[in-house]
Amino acid sequence: MKRVLVPLAPGFEEIEAITVIDVLRRAGAEVVVAGTQAGIIKGANGLQVMPDRELSGIKQDPFDMIVLPGGGEGVENLRKDPRVLTLVKEFIAKEKPVAAICAAPSILSEAGLLRGRQATSYPSYKEAVAAGSIYSEERVVTDGKLVTSRGPGTAMEFALKLVEILAGPEKVSELKAAMLAL
Repeated sequence: MKRVLVPLAPGFEEIEAITVIDVLRRAGAEVVVAGTQAGIIKGANGLQVMPDRELSGIKQDPFDMIVLPGGGEGVENLRKDPRVLTLVKEFIAKEKPVAAICAAPSILSEAGLLRGRQATSYPSYKEAVAAGSIYSEERVVTDGKLVTSRGPGTAMEFALKLVEILAGPEKVSELKAAMLAL
């Protein structure tokens, strides 16, 4: 079973985080939601989520993918947490999939991880993400093991692309049929 890490910080965009977590779990992945702080994490629109565990100590766990949800405040809180960038750099160094949606690709851009790579983001983060990257306005952009997406309205497509990477196109077809997704 594939293991996916989803760091969650206060102010996360609920649709982006919950859609990814739900769809990946439906696909059979073990998704570990790791809070940047202890206890319940409140999203941008007031939804409260109890992470599976705290981000501290995650480093030792073998994960196959990391997914950074968006949300302006949530991304700022992820950006301020040095553990998040350390984990992302480790995933890239080990050539494991890294995914970011909405404002979250800006974290990857600031770290220089998008140089010469295709990426997208929420429109208001275009300037930050386009610096050094090959910017696209496609809804979901894949460049090797890097996947980026635009925002809440693209969360399902983004999640299904992650399923395709982890479990293949057959699993995507199966999920689309079961969820009545286009």
